[in-house]
Amino acid sequence: MADVDTQVSTHTGYWTEERLMMREMARDFAKNEVLPVANRIDPERGDIPQSLIDKMGELGFFGILIPEEYGGLGLGYFEYCIVAEELSRAWMCAGSIIARGNTFYRSIPAKNDSEKREKIALMAQGKYLGAMAMSEPNAGSDVASITCRARRDDHEWVVTGNKYWCTFADRANFLNVVCRTDTDPDAPRWAGLTSVIFEKQPGTFPEGVFGAQIPKIGYFGWKTFELAFDQARAPVQPTLRSDGEAFKTIASGLEGARAHTAARSIGLAQGALEDATAYAKERVQFGQPISDFQAIRFKLATMATEIEAARQLMYHVCNEIDSGRRCDKEAAMVKYFAAEMAERTTSEALQILGGAGYTTLHAVERYWRDARLTKIFEGSSEIQQRIISDSILGKPTIR
Repeated sequence: MADVDTQVSTHTGYWTEERLMMREMARDFAKNEVLPVANRIDPERGDIPQSLIDKMGELGFFGILIPEEYGGLGLGYFEYCIVAEELSRAWMCAGSIIARGNTFYRSIPAKNDSEKREKIALMAQGKYLGAMAMSEPNAGSDVASITCRARRDDHEWVVTGNKYWCTFADRANFLNVVCRTDTDPDAPRWAGLTSVIFEKQPGTFPEGVFGAQIPKIGYFGWKTFELAFDQARAPVQPTLRSDGEAFKTIASGLEGARAHTAARSIGLAQGALEDATAYAKERVQFGQPISDFQAIRFKLATMATEIEAARQLMYHVCNEIDSGRRCDKEAAMVKYFAAEMAERTTSEALQILGGAGYTTLHAVERYWRDARLTKIFEGSSEIQQRIISDSILGKPTIR
């Protein structure tokens, strides 16, 4: 994330003075606060410090989507994604962790509306965050295949089964666990899924829940777990009223989640482009900066063009979401295009740095490792292609 201006002008119809100010604030914070921490901690595979989370909370980054009446900023996905992009230019986990507030406030565990309001206000400050437990060893994008079960025992859920890819499960204040509660064999596969909420102390797991850390090749800054539930008990939440409706809730948030992933992908690519541009100007070979060589210049030109194309598509998708219009096809497009672009662009940036890029002395290798994940999580590239092609052609007759 070098001091190189490689970003196209933002003077379009999308931009207001407030949005420009938010973008600059997020970028300054990412450069001055997030990047030094990332450069120090990521090579050690350490966790994002609580002090950094607290600073992000003070700036309102966890409450961008939370309504003002609950203590949030009451803004839209456009603002949410421009902040996520800027944070991800420094460290993707910083651009990701803000979702633990912005998209979790509707699943707050609470006995009544008053307690719910208090907890959402804390969430907007980054002081009460959630973690999602949806995927399983044999259920990823195929959410309808979830087998982890919850049975009702008076005022409690009793949960048995396994979950996979549960990031931030150790440090979260609560776990949102998607379980199967309907055993009707004639019901659709997606029916009968319920969100069961386990409240807990950060740094611990609830009684009957056991966590094993998953070794990852990137996305450091927080840990990812496999969770085992052995007759684990959680109270039925009277303020949620969503028994059997989890699939619909998940589906309703996919457009925003895919825009958010696109924003993170774009941030990684932008950071890599800036670092590669700065390096190309400084690295001298054969008596001249390598930025003079056409091969390098054309690489940078292609990288910048693809980043801006992804960014403008993301702006369009965010505008559609904020306007209340369906854009499932376009959201799949931007997630697919941005993720694929990010892997290409960060790989090209690493190539420009040459041997230096293949060391942990430069952030480019971090952008490259993290960009690879964007093609997998929040629905793989192949899932996005299926959604797009189904929208264009209709579903295959065999389905």
